[in-house]
Amino acid sequence: MFSFFRKKAVQYFSEEEKQIITSAIKAAERSTSGEVRVYIESKCRFVNALDRAVEVFNKLEMYKTSQQNGVLVYVAVKDRQLAIYGDKGIHEKVGDVFWNTSVNKMLSHFNTENYVDGIANVVKDIGEALQSYFPYDIKTDINELPDDVVFGK
Repeated sequence: MFSFFRKKAVQYFSEEEKQIITSAIKAAERSTSGEVRVYIESKCRFVNALDRAVEVFNKLEMYKTSQQNGVLVYVAVKDRQLAIYGDKGIHEKVGDVFWNTSVNKMLSHFNTENYVDGIANVVKDIGEALQSYFPYDIKTDINELPDDVVFGK
């Protein structure tokens, strides 16, 4: 009834740029049972972007992967905040150092306004880490989560 009051999700990337990120996600998942999602929004609702990433991770039900190997790349464009959150299964394997290194790599791209490359490259790195610990098995692997880029408000 009052849907005209709701804000529409903002599209921060062109169709071509979204396709580059989606292709990176699909390529990363081709060799692993792990799952990667990318969530982009305007402003972070929390002071700490990692807290918001955890909230989004849960909202997207990424915890439902069978091996707890989902990873969320979170970016708040206007607030210039980002975080990467990995579920328990992958976090126990790679630890904080991997996530912090990945965030710093993404930041180095962002600092030169190469946002799409920063996201695509970090997704590739995450895919390689997931492959090391959760290799793809043609007999059992299913795509548990969508591969599209999710845009919040």
